[in-house]
Amino acid sequence: MSVLTTAELERLLFEDVPYGDLTTEALRIGAVGCRITFVARSAMTVAAIEDAAALLAHVGATAHPKTASGESVAAGQMLLECEGLAAAVLRGWKVAQTLIEIWSGVATAARRLVTAAHAGRPDTIVACTRKNIPGTKALSVAAIKAGGAIPHRLGLSETILVFPEHRVLCPTADFAALVGGLRTTSPEKKLVIEVTAAAEAIAAASAGFDVIQAEKFAPDAIAEVVAAVRNLTPRPLVAAAGGINPDNAAAYARAGADVLVTSWPYTATPMDVAVKLTAR
Repeated sequence: MSVLTTAELERLLFEDVPYGDLTTEALRIGAVGCRITFVARSAMTVAAIEDAAALLAHVGATAHPKTASGESVAAGQMLLECEGLAAAVLRGWKVAQTLIEIWSGVATAARRLVTAAHAGRPDTIVACTRKNIPGTKALSVAAIKAGGAIPHRLGLSETILVFPEHRVLCPTADFAALVGGLRTTSPEKKLVIEVTAAAEAIAAASAGFDVIQAEKFAPDAIAEVVAAVRNLTPRPLVAAAGGINPDNAAAYARAGADVLVTSWPYTATPMDVAVKLTAR
């Protein structure tokens, strides 16, 4: 099922084909039947197949997904097949291809990061931040989920996360006062705080924060915090954030981080998808 609404599909099409397909019209081939296939050029974790299929169906073609988001495929695997009149197929072709390439790149990166983290500790969670390209929230979240990660937070309205920047604006409040105030104003919410030093992390945990987000800690500093809070009841989760990537994910997982918070998958290079069109 596509995560994009009909209006969003139409907006994508309008960006690419605002006033008709001039080449197809000039060649007078719009009424010719054709078939188009989308094939992975390399191994990848697939994303946005359902969205590409929905877009092609929206322009009047018939789409047949051969994979689903979240599947890992080998080079040469057919991802999507579509047939219809050239006017429809050619209108949706490039947007559909781009959706698959970009978001499969993100999904593949997320899967790589999750795999690296699980090599250090199998139950470590990879959570991707809200620092995706503005306007792409639905596709960004779907892609990282296809790769086995979860959203860290979807936006400011969803979760409480106290940054050092917030604390600058309430300088007289210690960690206990912050927890007390937040429990009063938002009693049903988990309380998360970002800290930049081990002593801060331990103090915030002792004050009652539910999640300690350790920003740019080395793995040995994460291990120090994990050991210090292990016997607290309830024990807070320890989230390692800042610079997490496949090269260091296992080390942070072995250090005991419950969650790895990262934006790294959003920097992924798009995957390469081969397209072949034939007349019918």
